[in-house]
Amino acid sequence: MPLQANQKVPDQAFRQELKTLLTEEHSFTDRFEAEVWLKDMSKRLAKRAPHIPQDERFETLKLAHKYAKSYKLDPQLVLAVIEVESNFDRFAISSVGARGLMQIMPFWKEVIGKPDDNLMDIETNIRYGCAILSLYIKKEKKNITNALARYNGSYGRMKYPMKVYKALRKRWKA
Repeated sequence: MPLQANQKVPDQAFRQELKTLLTEEHSFTDRFEAEVWLKDMSKRLAKRAPHIPQDERFETLKLAHKYAKSYKLDPQLVLAVIEVESNFDRFAISSVGARGLMQIMPFWKEVIGKPDDNLMDIETNIRYGCAILSLYIKKEKKNITNALARYNGSYGRMKYPMKVYKALRKRWKA
């Protein structure tokens, strides 16, 4: 399970940038690419989590792709994070209270100024997770390993980033 109990509340500049990111409208830039990607990833996800109904699987993949692209992330990296964080259980709650697919800590709702947001909602959870991860990558000057550790609340340790990279290589990259 994630070590997010150590995740620090961000400073004011980070908070403002996150709020701005989350209010922007996002959409696919290349519909054909998204369709090909969705079909391929759906097959992979069905093998990994056959219990997830097809409609939920497509919704999760569509939103992971949409927000990954919107926040300039690798969509397969986002899927690897989801796998490690929740194993695609949209109702997962960690021992420290992180919620949903990307295991978002509830304090982020206050940081963003949306205390009524539902972190178990697939779109809300993925949107928050992608925005937070993208800002950590920016903060770490594109050092994805350090950004992943920050995301997990385990900055300075390699265990979590290595789990994500292993999932990425094993399941999500061709």
